[in-house]
Amino acid sequence: MRRLCRIMAVHPSGYYAWRRNALSERARDDQRLLGLIKHAWLESGGVYGYRKIHQDLREAGETCGKHRVARLMRREGLRSQTGYRRRPGAYGGKPAVVSPNRLDRQFDVMAPNVAWVTDITYIRTHEGWLYLSVVIDLFSRQVVGWSMKSRMTTDLALDALLSADWRRKPQGLVMVHSDQVSQFSSADWQSFLKANHLEGSMSR
Repeated sequence: MRRLCRIMAVHPSGYYAWRRNALSERARDDQRLLGLIKHAWLESGGVYGYRKIHQDLREAGETCGKHRVARLMRREGLRSQTGYRRRPGAYGGKPAVVSPNRLDRQFDVMAPNVAWVTDITYIRTHEGWLYLSVVIDLFSRQVVGWSMKSRMTTDLALDALLSADWRRKPQGLVMVHSDQVSQFSSADWQSFLKANHLEGSMSR
């Protein structure tokens, strides 16, 4: 190593000092700051972007700039969440399959397993979005079936309905009311209804 240092015109003590402190003072401070950034980001539920993270750090006594926070967050893949609003795009048009509105807002049901309603929602977690589909019996207002997945697919809705059908084992025809999103207007959904003695109902 000393021979190599002589060839490179580097003093051996400088090399060993570099080995002991391979990171510069700035790099070490970036690592410390990144730990604070990750903590603040997780505390926000993965919602905050660099501006709000920078504001939190300033309130905690840090003197870093917001562009430095943005750089460190970008390097680690930390991004703000967009919230619960629908993303911009073209919505509307006629669904592939639409059942008539058989329920017609008749929410007072006199017996169990006569009318079920189903829908899909999404929940923000530390690991991303979690999609939840539920089936509720209008008679008891109890959740009788549910399913959770990381993607909002037709299988998410079908698994929730299968869960309700397996738990309740209804003897007669059950009306299943939903909105007209693609998960409930797909051919797979309609086939499942027919195969399990369920009757579809839809409204916007």
